[in-house]
Amino acid sequence: MNYEFDHIGIAVRDMEGSISFYEQVLGGKLIDRYRSEAKGVESEIAIMEVNGYRTELLMPTNNQTSPIARFLRQKGKGVHHIAYHVHDLDEALEMLKEKGIRTLPDSLRVNKHGRRLIYLNPADTEGTIIEYCDYPEKMANA
Repeated sequence: MNYEFDHIGIAVRDMEGSISFYEQVLGGKLIDRYRSEAKGVESEIAIMEVNGYRTELLMPTNNQTSPIARFLRQKGKGVHHIAYHVHDLDEALEMLKEKGIRTLPDSLRVNKHGRRLIYLNPADTEGTIIEYCDYPEKMANA
């Protein structure tokens, strides 16, 4: 299985200030900005690109149910997750199962950009939230 860095997710409290920092200090570009009100997501997401690398800025839209809100309460703002692109998410999930690594099954979804993703259980990753993702539409069109 080949793993490639895909993006990093950052939990923020001030979306406008965070976007401004990435643009003005890091020379980044805002690629997309959208809200996801899907259960278990409830976030505003801004995708920033700096020198070809992507960062997702994540701000909760529901302070009661958003996992980002929970993260901010528990750990404060900062790195939320690191995402790795895998060629085939289903195959990667089988490999995890064989190794006894659990996922957070409720996190399995397809986002607005067609990216399938799931988070690994941080209890099995030394506390780091790791996302595995693939892009099935891009694979079908290749």
